[in-house]
Amino acid sequence: MKDDNFLDFFDSKEKAIHHAIWLNFKYRIAKIKFGVINGPENNWAVLEEATSMELEMPFLDILHEDYSEISYDVIRHIKMDNNPLPHLESIIGIFSTVDGELLRFMVQTKFPLEKLVRHELAGRGYDEDHRWCGFEKGEEIWLK
Repeated sequence: MKDDNFLDFFDSKEKAIHHAIWLNFKYRIAKIKFGVINGPENNWAVLEEATSMELEMPFLDILHEDYSEISYDVIRHIKMDNNPLPHLESIIGIFSTVDGELLRFMVQTKFPLEKLVRHELAGRGYDEDHRWCGFEKGEEIWLK
Protein backbone atom coordinates (compact mmCIF):
# COMPACT_ATOMS: atom_id res chain seq x y z
CA MET A 1 0.00 0.00 0.00
CA LYS A 2 1.24 3.46 -0.82
CA ASP A 3 1.54 6.05 1.96
CA ASP A 4 2.93 9.01 -0.03
CA ASN A 5 5.44 9.81 -2.77
CA PHE A 6 8.57 8.70 -0.94
CA LEU A 7 7.55 5.95 1.46
CA ASP A 8 5.75 2.68 0.76
CA PHE A 9 4.75 0.30 3.55
CA PHE A 10 4.33 -3.46 3.23
CA ASP A 11 3.30 -6.15 5.68
CA SER A 12 5.48 -8.62 3.80
CA LYS A 13 9.27 -8.35 3.82
CA GLU A 14 9.36 -10.30 0.55
CA LYS A 15 7.00 -7.85 -1.17
CA ALA A 16 9.00 -4.87 0.09
CA ILE A 17 12.15 -6.42 -1.38
CA HIS A 18 10.45 -6.99 -4.76
CA HIS A 19 9.23 -3.39 -4.77
CA ALA A 20 12.65 -1.95 -3.91
CA ILE A 21 14.35 -4.03 -6.61
CA TRP A 22 11.83 -2.79 -9.17
CA LEU A 23 12.27 0.85 -8.10
CA ASN A 24 16.06 0.53 -8.30
CA PHE A 25 15.66 -0.74 -11.85
CA LYS A 26 13.04 1.84 -12.80
CA TYR A 27 15.05 4.80 -11.49
CA ARG A 28 18.51 3.52 -12.51
CA ILE A 29 19.00 6.31 -15.05
CA ALA A 30 18.24 8.99 -12.44
CA LYS A 31 20.58 7.12 -10.06
CA ILE A 32 18.00 7.16 -7.27
CA LYS A 33 18.62 4.25 -4.92
CA PHE A 34 15.84 2.56 -2.95
CA GLY A 35 16.01 0.17 -0.04
CA VAL A 36 14.06 -1.37 2.80
CA ILE A 37 13.96 -0.42 6.47
CA ASN A 38 11.89 -1.64 9.39
CA GLY A 39 8.53 0.12 9.37
CA PRO A 40 6.85 1.80 12.33
CA GLU A 41 4.14 -0.82 12.85
CA ASN A 42 6.06 -4.09 12.72
CA ASN A 43 6.06 -3.82 8.93
CA TRP A 44 8.53 -2.93 6.16
CA ALA A 45 9.12 0.42 4.47
CA VAL A 46 10.59 1.06 1.02
CA LEU A 47 12.12 4.49 0.55
CA GLU A 48 14.73 6.50 -1.30
CA GLU A 49 18.27 6.61 0.01
CA ALA A 50 18.00 10.39 0.62
CA THR A 51 14.96 9.84 2.85
CA SER A 52 16.72 7.00 4.65
CA MET A 53 19.66 9.29 5.39
CA GLU A 54 17.35 12.10 6.50
CA LEU A 55 15.65 9.72 8.93
CA GLU A 56 19.08 8.39 9.98
CA MET A 57 17.87 4.86 9.31
CA PRO A 58 20.21 2.93 7.00
CA PHE A 59 18.85 0.39 4.55
CA LEU A 60 18.67 -3.20 5.71
CA ASP A 61 21.08 -5.43 3.81
CA ILE A 62 18.36 -7.67 2.40
CA LEU A 63 18.10 -6.88 -1.33
CA HIS A 64 19.37 -9.44 -3.78
CA GLU A 65 21.00 -8.48 -7.08
CA ASP A 66 18.72 -10.48 -9.35
CA TYR A 67 16.14 -13.24 -9.46
CA SER A 68 18.39 -16.03 -10.72
CA GLU A 69 18.03 -17.96 -7.46
CA ILE A 70 14.29 -17.38 -6.94
CA SER A 71 12.53 -20.37 -5.41
CA TYR A 72 9.26 -21.96 -6.46
CA ASP A 73 7.89 -20.98 -3.06
CA VAL A 74 8.58 -17.28 -3.75
CA ILE A 75 6.94 -17.59 -7.17
CA ARG A 76 3.92 -19.24 -5.51
CA HIS A 77 3.64 -16.30 -3.08
CA ILE A 78 3.86 -13.79 -5.94
CA LYS A 79 1.11 -15.61 -7.85
CA MET A 80 -1.15 -15.90 -4.79
CA ASP A 81 -0.88 -12.22 -3.83
CA ASN A 82 -4.32 -10.58 -3.85
CA ASN A 83 -2.76 -7.17 -4.45
CA PRO A 84 0.30 -7.90 -6.61
CA LEU A 85 2.96 -5.42 -7.56
CA PRO A 86 2.13 -4.29 -11.12
CA HIS A 87 5.44 -5.31 -12.70
CA LEU A 88 5.26 -8.82 -11.22
CA GLU A 89 1.61 -9.15 -12.20
CA SER A 90 2.54 -8.32 -15.80
CA ILE A 91 5.42 -10.80 -15.87
CA ILE A 92 3.28 -13.57 -14.39
CA GLY A 93 0.46 -12.64 -16.76
CA ILE A 94 2.66 -13.19 -19.80
CA PHE A 95 3.05 -16.86 -18.88
CA SER A 96 -0.41 -17.38 -17.40
CA THR A 97 -2.03 -16.70 -20.76
CA VAL A 98 0.20 -18.93 -22.90
CA ASP A 99 -1.13 -22.32 -23.99
CA GLY A 100 0.14 -25.06 -21.65
CA GLU A 101 1.47 -27.16 -24.52
CA LEU A 102 3.72 -24.27 -25.58
CA LEU A 103 4.98 -23.90 -22.01
CA ARG A 104 5.74 -27.65 -21.87
CA PHE A 105 7.54 -27.36 -25.23
CA MET A 106 9.68 -24.48 -23.95
CA VAL A 107 10.69 -26.41 -20.83
CA GLN A 108 11.29 -29.73 -22.56
CA THR A 109 13.34 -28.23 -25.42
CA LYS A 110 15.13 -25.71 -23.18
CA PHE A 111 13.89 -22.92 -25.44
CA PRO A 112 16.20 -19.92 -24.87
CA LEU A 113 13.79 -17.34 -23.43
CA GLU A 114 16.58 -14.89 -22.63
CA LYS A 115 17.77 -14.99 -26.24
CA LEU A 116 14.22 -14.40 -27.44
CA VAL A 117 13.88 -11.37 -25.14
CA ARG A 118 17.29 -10.03 -26.21
CA HIS A 119 16.33 -10.42 -29.88
CA GLU A 120 13.09 -8.53 -29.26
CA LEU A 121 14.94 -5.72 -27.48
CA ALA A 122 17.55 -5.50 -30.25
CA GLY A 123 14.78 -5.07 -32.80
CA ARG A 124 13.39 -2.09 -30.91
CA GLY A 125 16.60 -0.06 -31.27
CA TYR A 126 17.00 1.01 -27.64
CA ASP A 127 19.89 0.52 -25.24
CA GLU A 128 19.88 -0.91 -21.70
CA ASP A 129 18.54 2.39 -20.33
CA HIS A 130 15.75 2.67 -22.92
CA ARG A 131 17.52 5.38 -24.88
CA TRP A 132 17.22 5.32 -28.66
CA CYS A 133 20.49 4.08 -30.15
CA GLY A 134 19.35 2.73 -33.54
CA PHE A 135 18.82 -0.80 -34.74
CA GLU A 136 22.45 -1.62 -35.52
CA LYS A 137 23.68 -0.44 -32.11
CA GLY A 138 20.71 -2.21 -30.50
CA GLU A 139 21.87 -5.45 -32.05
CA GLU A 140 25.42 -4.85 -30.79
CA ILE A 141 24.12 -4.25 -27.28
CA TRP A 142 21.53 -7.01 -26.98
CA LEU A 143 22.86 -9.78 -29.20
CA LYS A 144 26.29 -10.09 -27.61
